[in-house]
Amino acid sequence: MTRREMIAAALAPRARGLSLGVIDGVMRLRSKIESVATARRLGFDCLQVTLGKGNAPFREDKDLARKFAAESRKTALPLVAAYIDTLHQFCLKRDKEAVEFAAEGIRLTREMEAGILMLVFFGGCALESEAERDAVAPPLKELSREAERAGVTLGFENTLKAAAALRVLDRVGSRALKVYYDIGNATNLYGEEPSRAIREIGRERICQFHFKDKGYLGEGKVDVRAALDAIAEIGWSGAIVLETGSPSGNVEADLARNLAYLRSL
Repeated sequence: MTRREMIAAALAPRARGLSLGVIDGVMRLRSKIESVATARRLGFDCLQVTLGKGNAPFREDKDLARKFAAESRKTALPLVAAYIDTLHQFCLKRDKEAVEFAAEGIRLTREMEAGILMLVFFGGCALESEAERDAVAPPLKELSREAERAGVTLGFENTLKAAAALRVLDRVGSRALKVYYDIGNATNLYGEEPSRAIREIGRERICQFHFKDKGYLGEGKVDVRAALDAIAEIGWSGAIVLETGSPSGNVEADLARNLAYLRSL
């Protein structure tokens, strides 16, 4: 590959309005300030920050969200989302504590200037039945009102196929609630073809993407190129965040490999 081709490959996603980021936990720096500079050093465009179980790191250090925002400005690396992992333990479909943690997460996301708070619905907190999807609508409406006031988007990451996820969004009826789409989960966890789902959900109702697979990107079951083609077709722009594993055990080398693959497409 010539130098010109290398530069073109590096710039290709940006030319399509896409930024390539990473979630802090993949770098084994969950909720750590140094994750910002590390993501920058590894060549990423942006970062997703984990709030920690019970939002504990941010409760122990009341200034941590503002420190993240300051570090983001210092390194010129945008924070594009927060991830409230407590929602694996407390479920929005049934637990009042989940609503309280999520409301706090909205405030922390605003303070970090991260824009998006990813809400997760997996395992015992998945929305498997119509009754559960009905039950989650009221708390999501309440949180969406708070998010609208805060200027934060709520990312709805779940195990639902596109049509069912859209029905939840319709029940809530807020511009602050959008789908956070994970092409790895869709392919390997709940059996949906990402390229078809991306077209069905549409540009205006997707806030961000997670990209991952079992193993390295481009070498597993996930059709990454088809997903990117669908993203281009609907005219979506924003952040694609890597939530990849480390098959070799060398985290930085594996991240570099996955990032180079994405930039080559």
